[in-house]
Amino acid sequence: MLQYEENRRIYERSARLILLLALRDVCPGATLRMEHSIGQGVYMNVSGVSLTAALVRRIEAKMHEISARNLPIVKSRWTREQAIAYFDAQGQTDTVRLLRYRPFDFFNVYTCDGLSEYFYGDMAKTTGEIDRFALRFYYPGMVLLLPGDDLSGPPAPFVERPQLMRTYAEANEHSRILHCETAADLNDLIARGEGRTFIRVSEALQERVIAGIAERIVARGARVVFIAGPSSSGKTTFANRLSVQLRVSGKRPVAISLDDYYLNREQVPLGPDGTPDLECLEAIDVPLFNEQLIDLLAGREVELPRYSFYTKRREEKGVKLSISGDDILIIEGIHGLNDALSSDIPSELKFRVYVSALTQLNLDCHNRIRTTDVRLMRRMVRDHRTRATNALETMQMWDKVRAGEEKYIFPFQEKADVMFNTSLLYEIAVLKKYAYPLLREIGEDSLYYTRARRLCKFLHYFKDMDEESEIPPTSILREFIGGCTFYGE
Repeated sequence: MLQYEENRRIYERSARLILLLALRDVCPGATLRMEHSIGQGVYMNVSGVSLTAALVRRIEAKMHEISARNLPIVKSRWTREQAIAYFDAQGQTDTVRLLRYRPFDFFNVYTCDGLSEYFYGDMAKTTGEIDRFALRFYYPGMVLLLPGDDLSGPPAPFVERPQLMRTYAEANEHSRILHCETAADLNDLIARGEGRTFIRVSEALQERVIAGIAERIVARGARVVFIAGPSSSGKTTFANRLSVQLRVSGKRPVAISLDDYYLNREQVPLGPDGTPDLECLEAIDVPLFNEQLIDLLAGREVELPRYSFYTKRREEKGVKLSISGDDILIIEGIHGLNDALSSDIPSELKFRVYVSALTQLNLDCHNRIRTTDVRLMRRMVRDHRTRATNALETMQMWDKVRAGEEKYIFPFQEKADVMFNTSLLYEIAVLKKYAYPLLREIGEDSLYYTRARRLCKFLHYFKDMDEESEIPPTSILREFIGGCTFYGE
C-alpha cells in the first residue's frame, strides 16, 4: 500500500499539471484552485470563467489530447529569484509568497509545453504516462477523477458526498473569517505576532460548532450519541467537549466504551494476514451491546463488560450502570455509523457524529494539503509522547490503519447526522517542531524514506508558532502534543 500511495500522489500531481495545461488552452486567463479530496477524486474551483457541464467536457477532451501527445515533463532547478520572478509574472501571488518562506535558495520546477509549475513532490516523465482520468462538472466547480489506489483500470466513478461537501464549505468559511487560506497567510500572521489571537479565535469557532451539535442532539431528543471517525481525528477529546456542552443544556452524558464489547481474542475473526482483525464489526459482541443499550434506555440496570487488552479477554466482573431520562449515552468507536452495530435501537433515539481532521489550508492554489498527512503527523507525535514509539514504527502500522478506515469507516460517513471537523488552521505550525525531528530520524535505507522526506519538505513551508501556551487545555490539538486536562495530564 505504501508504494501505491506514493505512486498515486505522483499520478495525481501529474494529472493536475495536465489539467492546468488544458485550462490554459481552453479558458485563457482562468485560474484554478485545488480544494480537497472527494472519493477517488479532487474537487476544485475555477475563477475567471463560468463553468458548465459542456465546458468541463471540453477541458477533459483537451486533457486527453495532451496525454496522447506524450509531452515531456522536464524538471529544472531554479533559484529562488528566478522562481519568484516567473510566478509573479504569471500572477500566482500565493506561490510567490509561499516560496519566500521556504528556507532554501533553489527549487525544483516542472515544465511542460511552455508551462512551468511548482509541485512539492516527484512527477511523471511524460504526459503519456497519465492516461486514465475523467473530469466531471460538480457545481460550482469540478472533480478530477483518478483510478483506484493501484492505478489500474479506469477512473473511479464519482460518488456524491453532500455531508462532506457541506463540512468543507464550513471549513472554508472559517478560513475566510480568519483571513487564512494558504500556508503563506498563516506564516504572515505569525510573523506579525498575531499568533495568540489567531489561536483564540480558531478555538472559539470550533467551540461554537460543538455547542451547536449539542443543541441539535437535545432538540432531537436523542438518547444515544455515536461518535466515529478515522485515526487521529481527535474523537476522544471531541467526545469530552461535547459532554461539557450537553451538561450546559442540562443533560448528563454517560460514556460507554465500545472496546469493552470485544470478544475474547480466540473468537475474533482473522484478517487476510492471518492475525485477529480487531477492526471488523464481527470482533464486537453486537447482540450483547444492543441488549444492554435497550435495557439502559428502559431504565434497567445492567452490568457492562470490561475487556482487558492485557489478557485479551473479558474480565469476570463488569461495571453496573443505570441511567435516568436526562442521561445521554456517548459511545465512541469506529463502527458507530454502521446501522448493523445498533440495529435494535430505534433511529429516532440515535444521533451520529462523524469526526475527521479535514484540513482547509492549501500550500497555494495548485498544491493542496492532504488530510491524511496531517493525521499521520498527529499520530506520530502522540505515539512518541505516550508510547515512546518512533516515527518509523508509526509509519509501519499506518498503512494497515488506513486500510481499515477505507473498509469500516469511510463508506459510512454520509450516514452521520453531522460531521465535525477537528482540524485547526494553526496546528501545522505547532506540530512542526514535534514531527520534524521524528521524521528526520528515518534514513535513506528505509522503505519509508520517500514518505518521510515528502513530509519534511511539506513542513519547510511553515514558520514555527511559539505561542503554544495559548492553546487551551481542552483543545483537540492537546490530545496529540500533551497537556490535555481531560486525561489528567
